[in-house]
Amino acid sequence: MPLVGFIFSIIWLLLGIPVPNFLGQTLGYVGSLVTPLSLLYIGIVLCDAGLNNFHFERDSVLALIGRFIISPLVLIILIKLGAGSLGITLPSLMRQTLVVQSATPMLAVLPILGAEAHGDVKYATDVVVMSTVLFVVVVPILMAVLQFV
Repeated sequence: MPLVGFIFSIIWLLLGIPVPNFLGQTLGYVGSLVTPLSLLYIGIVLCDAGLNNFHFERDSVLALIGRFIISPLVLIILIKLGAGSLGITLPSLMRQTLVVQSATPMLAVLPILGAEAHGDVKYATDVVVMSTVLFVVVVPILMAVLQFV
């Protein structure tokens, strides 16, 4: 269904049809509820699972390595190569912001998407919680590394 909504909205925008004010406000309210509702859902799943049941398994560790190490590293390389080859100078704050954003925790809606796709909700919840908790440690490390980049 999200893909259908995306395609519908692209067609709507390409045709230049104005969105009625009441509809824009309503959709804005619904869009603003997505993250809080997904966090409530994660909280419910966490309550059912218990915090003591989290284990750093191979798949979880690989997901965290991809999110916290590989993603920022790829972005740093792209910024260095892309900006250097195009002759563009990005401000330091912009570079730092982009790299930190590339290492943000997993999507809070990931367990909901996993449930809708009949996937492993426990794994998705574990990864979201672990990445959120570890993000507190990762940001200072990233900021220290970015001082030398």
